[in-house]
Amino acid sequence: MRRFLLLAGIATILSSALAAPPRTFPYPRPLPEPSAAKLPRWRGFNLLYFFNARSAPTSPNVMEEDFRLIASLGFNFVRIPMDYRCWLQGGDWEKIDEGKLADIDRVVALGEKYGVHVSLNFHRAPGYTVAKPAETRSLWKDADAQRVCAMHWAAFARRYQGIPSARLSFNLFNEPAGVTEAGYFAVVRRMVEVIRAEDPGRLVLCDGLDYGNVPPLSLRELGVGLCTRGYRPMNISHYRANWINGADRMPPPEWPAPQVSAFLYGSMKKEFQSPLVLTGPLGGKTLRLHVNTVSSRAKIVATDAAGATLWEHLFVPGPGEGEWQKVVHRPEYGTYQNIYDRDYTFALPAGTTEVQLRNVDGDWLTLSWLSVESEGRTWKLNLVDSWGLRQTGAARFTPDDHAAAFHASATLDRAWLRDTCYDPWRDAQQAGLGVMIGEMGAFQHTPHAVVLRWMEDVLATARESGFGWALWNFRSGFGVLDSNRTDITYEEWQGHQLDRAMLELLQRY
Repeated sequence: MRRFLLLAGIATILSSALAAPPRTFPYPRPLPEPSAAKLPRWRGFNLLYFFNARSAPTSPNVMEEDFRLIASLGFNFVRIPMDYRCWLQGGDWEKIDEGKLADIDRVVALGEKYGVHVSLNFHRAPGYTVAKPAETRSLWKDADAQRVCAMHWAAFARRYQGIPSARLSFNLFNEPAGVTEAGYFAVVRRMVEVIRAEDPGRLVLCDGLDYGNVPPLSLRELGVGLCTRGYRPMNISHYRANWINGADRMPPPEWPAPQVSAFLYGSMKKEFQSPLVLTGPLGGKTLRLHVNTVSSRAKIVATDAAGATLWEHLFVPGPGEGEWQKVVHRPEYGTYQNIYDRDYTFALPAGTTEVQLRNVDGDWLTLSWLSVESEGRTWKLNLVDSWGLRQTGAARFTPDDHAAAFHASATLDRAWLRDTCYDPWRDAQQAGLGVMIGEMGAFQHTPHAVVLRWMEDVLATARESGFGWALWNFRSGFGVLDSNRTDITYEEWQGHQLDRAMLELLQRY
């Protein structure tokens, strides 16, 4: 009986612990003082109130609830990605409707009330966006777009002049791409000049080049901090994301994962160009390649160990009908990035022990997967869809290994995140540029167990590096509230569906 009562008591304690609300903290708390050379290790979320001009306005009550919950859970930072069209008068990009800025004033005030730093970002700036549709003019090349964009940033600087940088920062542009570092420097310098003409002490943050992944070291002389991203590899962060071309054909992600890239980069991307190499008893078998997306053009050549050509194919996406399943025109790049979603096969002669796949001429191509086939058997290798990931070493084919038929010479893991993704940013930090991760996270379709393993490695690397971070987002697909994942059991909390495991992971870091 005593043993039964003891066990019952333990069960009651465990049940009570499981039912306990998430860990909360007193607020507001003092905010750390930032400088461009050393950013605080802020931690928080992106809030999407002004993300798209076509979205319905967010109610003041929802805004206040978000800030209250974020502060009570122990976080102290929000990034506000904004579409400049939200505050235009009559759609004229040269006319700012002051009345439409009242909601942004409210966000800044809520940051002060709850002890949360607010970073205002032009996610769509006059002349540049990563969203659709593209801007009709180029901020990087068009003097008029630069003039109008500078006018908008100057208006924000005047409006919030004197608010301490501990409470408010300006994050100029979201994920610049299609621009050289010199071109980016020139535009950033102009924006910084007009901002500081109105408010000399304002902290300015700049996203890295190539969608936030490459640190622009030249910006140091402008006295700005830098923001990178926590989205690599993208087949984890953006698995089945409906706004990414071909994401619905990505193979299910793994973490840690064999480092075999889905990208075959060509001569137009020499910095990433590298062959995909398979070794092992390949002779007499068939190699099947599932081609996903082709950008501009790609000539794929397969050779054996002696350099003899086994197969080659020229892919040239364009308008109308062709080998592809879907035409995708990218006007910002002046090219087509069509989705092929199609298999290509070729036989491997007897005695083949190595196959090298190269993109010898063109831009880039992605493979969803490849397989080796023989006498009714198929050995499949899923590939990692992540921009900028080079091929490393060879993937060894071992058909008699019951655990796994392919063994890569390198692995995507915490060490890869540290050495490949974030070492360049630590170098920037050492050079006197403050760094944080302005966006991170994984979309709702990525298996939750994979997300948590990967996210812990990202967070641990960020802490080791001294980087703050902001999850995209707080509510919805990437967030800890109401994310609509199908592979977890949510917890009812404050009228929301809470992802307790993700929240507690974030709170630990």
